[in-house]
This record gives sequence, structure tokens and C-alpha cells, in this order.
Amino acid sequence: MSTLATVLLSALPLAAGWMVHVWRLRAVLSTARRDPLTGLHTRDGFTRRATALLKDPRAVVVLADVDRFKHINDTYGHAAGDALLKATADRLAQHVGRTGVAGRLGGDEFAAVLLDDHGTGGDLLAVLHGVLARPVEGQDPEVHTTVSLGWARAADFPADDLSALLRRADEAMYAAKHARAGLRRAGLGRLFATLAGRRAGRTGARTDAPVVGAAA
Repeated sequence: MSTLATVLLSALPLAAGWMVHVWRLRAVLSTARRDPLTGLHTRDGFTRRATALLKDPRAVVVLADVDRFKHINDTYGHAAGDALLKATADRLAQHVGRTGVAGRLGGDEFAAVLLDDHGTGGDLLAVLHGVLARPVEGQDPEVHTTVSLGWARAADFPADDLSALLRRADEAMYAAKHARAGLRRAGLGRLFATLAGRRAGRTGARTDAPVVGAAA
């Protein structure tokens, strides 16, 4: 046997061991980027995929918050709350599809980036809002809530990165929640502050009005 063949054969166990190590490392990283309750991307995993998607001019950034979630947990128990979160996550992921990404940012707050192929973002998000508001199968009929959505079309704010677009969607979502509108698009209009404004810590009026507009 030649010296080269001997060297290659002796290196095989080392190469195989390294490949197994890399595979395990990737599996660990993938698991770390998935929320254990819902299976959605965690903030880190979501940020990576969403940032790449924002290069597409069709990208739409969505922020969703489950209404009255604390009330559900306090009244019906954490099992009911967990079931609601899982159902919300499944429906969001299915609506976003393979071309987009959905993530759980924490608690009852979810985010997504989807591609609006036909320029009908308002209709697309209205359908999503209706899907998320459906009762959870197998749950007590009284365990019912809705989801408030805020969204921003990336092409409307070409200078914004993911963080800035999420802030715009966040302001629009809270405007929708306070107005009980269900859905709001970040746009060129301005909305006066409310005493329950999130950025004011829910203790006073905002000094800077959030940038929002009607869903369209």
C-alpha cells in the first residue's frame, strides 16, 4: 500500500468524527433557534431569516399580539394559554408559508415576514387576522380571544432595517389594539397618543406620535 493511501486511510476516522461533530453542532444551533412550545423560530433565528427576506421588495413585516392573554391564563389556566399560543403559531406559520418566516419574540408576541406577491397586503393581512381569531379546536368555547396585528411594507421605508420596521409594526399593532381595530398598517398618517401608549410605559401620553395609517 502506498504512503498516500496509508495516510488517507488513517485520516478517515478523524474526518468522520469531525463530520459527526459538525452535524451535532448544527442540530444544537437549530434547536436553540426554535421555541420549545410553538416550534417557531426564536428571536435570533427569526432575525437571521427575516433580514435576508427584506432584500426582496415584496417583503412585509408583521407583528402580532394575542389580546387578553393574561386574562386567559389567569381565568382558564396556563394549559389553555399554551394551547392558544400553539394554535396561533401554527396558523401564522401556515399562512406565511415556505417563502416567509414566523417567529415567537416572547410571551404572546409573534413576528413574521412574508412576501406580498400581488401588492394586496391589506387583503392578505385581513385574511390572516380572521384566521388567527378562530376558536381553538378542542378548547372550551369560552376560551376565546383575538389577535391584534400591525404591519409595515418594507418598500415604503427603504432606509429602514428589520429593527426599525418591527418598531413601526409594533406602533401600528398597539394603535390597532387600543382602537380595537384588529389590524393597522404603518404608513404616512399620524395618530395622536393614548394614555395607554406602550412606549410611555402605560403611565402617560407619548411625546412622539406613532406613524400609522389605515389598513390597505
